[in-house]
Amino acid sequence: MAKYLITGTAGFIGYHIAKRLIGHGNEIVGIDNVNDYYDVNLKFARLEDTGIMRDEVSGKELIRSRKSGEYRFKKMNLEDNDSLLALFRDEKFDYVIHLAAQAGVRYSIENPGVYISSNITGTFNILEACRHYPVKFLMYASSSSVYGNSEKVPFSEDDNVDSPVSLYAATKKSNELMAASYNHLYGIESTGLRFFTVYGPWGRPDMAIFKFTRAILNNEPLQVFAGGRLLRDFTYIDDIVNGMTAILKQQTVSAAPSVMNIGNNSPVTVSSLISELEECLGRKAIINYLPMQQGDVKATYASISRIGEYCGFAPRTDLKAGLSKFCRWYLDYYGIR
Repeated sequence: MAKYLITGTAGFIGYHIAKRLIGHGNEIVGIDNVNDYYDVNLKFARLEDTGIMRDEVSGKELIRSRKSGEYRFKKMNLEDNDSLLALFRDEKFDYVIHLAAQAGVRYSIENPGVYISSNITGTFNILEACRHYPVKFLMYASSSSVYGNSEKVPFSEDDNVDSPVSLYAATKKSNELMAASYNHLYGIESTGLRFFTVYGPWGRPDMAIFKFTRAILNNEPLQVFAGGRLLRDFTYIDDIVNGMTAILKQQTVSAAPSVMNIGNNSPVTVSSLISELEECLGRKAIINYLPMQQGDVKATYASISRIGEYCGFAPRTDLKAGLSKFCRWYLDYYGIR
């Protein structure tokens, strides 16, 4: 049995990977600051679904025994370096999955400071903790945003990513450079995963699929930018988790690449997405078309040859099937009949 630290376990991807690894009989320590960037009730609900009760989240440490493993949760800010170092010292982790970050391209334009604090300082503190209390492997979240407005598609890990169009993207590129330097200086094996528009049950309310679903059901206009022509490589959460666990398994055999795309390799326009949602929900959308927003990119499109060659990753969920699962979860979670 391996011991994992997962940062951001009240978040979307963090919740899903924690639940999967608990089911594999591992020992998991999860941390999250449960901030109010979006509805904290959803974050608490994710924690509750993995055995952490809401009225206990304010405690310093919570323990829930599972049939196939153990999951413990600590409410913690990554910027609290002393507490983070103490956690690493006491727990002696085998693996770290670092997913905690301030997300959102558009929010980074309005509140840049929090991205420096969370994404830069927070990741620096994780790397320092891994240096002082060595782990076997660090997997961390990067983003497709690092590719900016590249016109070369699909996006390859070998492409130049020196022209970010948002501060969020710049912080993710910085994380990759920081991890590379710590690998060179201290031998910390790490892989940054460039996630491509992840969606699915328990997803983030600030993401397009979630917002569009809510608007359609409430008979409110959808705010659609650039005429709905923007291309996005929507990737279903189960495919993401399958890829992450495959990397963790293969990493015990051979060293993982320093960065890898993890996406669906099948982009669609936002207009096509809306049409699929209308079909899933049985309702027509009211659309308010707006100009392209500052910080947005025209397309995301993942080349997945590197991750495929490394661990056999191949997405299995097309957009229609993924949206159907998301919509069923959404209607059930919000009690809509």
